[in-house]
Amino acid sequence: MRNRPNIKKENTRLKKIAKEIRLRVLETVTRSNGPHIGSSLSAVEILTSLYFGIMKVNPNNPNRDRFILSKGHAAAVLYATLAERGLFNKKDLKNYCKNESNLPGHSTKNCVPGVEVSAGSLGHGLPIGNGMALAGKKDKKNYRIFVLLSDGECDEGSTWEAILFAGHHKLDNLVAIVDYNKWQSFGRTKDVLDLEPFAQKWRDFKWGVKSVDGHDLEELVAAFKRVPFSKNKPSVIIANTIKGRGLPAMENTLESHYRSPTGEEFEAAVRRLK
Repeated sequence: MRNRPNIKKENTRLKKIAKEIRLRVLETVTRSNGPHIGSSLSAVEILTSLYFGIMKVNPNNPNRDRFILSKGHAAAVLYATLAERGLFNKKDLKNYCKNESNLPGHSTKNCVPGVEVSAGSLGHGLPIGNGMALAGKKDKKNYRIFVLLSDGECDEGSTWEAILFAGHHKLDNLVAIVDYNKWQSFGRTKDVLDLEPFAQKWRDFKWGVKSVDGHDLEELVAAFKRVPFSKNKPSVIIANTIKGRGLPAMENTLESHYRSPTGEEFEAAVRRLK
């Protein structure tokens, strides 16, 4: 086990990276005047911990870990993370959401290196992850599949079919992460379709479950390093997050799902980060 000074040093490194990614998300979405900035900002620490602390990342390595952004509307955070990881030029982020761009508003397979699958309608990512995990098991490969879902996406029947399937087939090389920011497209999740008792539902479907602060990098990394949480069970990390984290004027609001910040809102967020 690493000692505390090393853990502190690593956490400082990851915090610096997360700040850069959050800033790039702010710039990218504001420049495009696009939607879904709240959904992207809530997942910054999740992707930072995975891409810079946990996963084997190499698009050309068949034994790489696979990441699936099931909540594909949060493409800006995936692009910003991949660029920060050096998989494509950061300057290309200026093309986000432009006509005929290689960076569409929903992440699309092979649009840039590191995007494993296309995402559009919600509820598809975990089923795809199941297939990858089952194939890995049958081929006796040691790579892992990480799937990031939105909480609103957990209204989908296809998601729960996939949860049932993964538990039944003991896919302990599969890790689901739920960005539990408590908002979806029409309001608060508790009002649209209440998910609670959320963690217990996953347990009842034969998953190992861990709930964490989704903005605490040390807590996230520690949880990811423990997977699988239970022998012969897939794992889910329920990451409690804040929609629009880092954008004071739009934190924890529904409007951050639909609009980008104004100039003044953007400048305030940038000042807070620098």
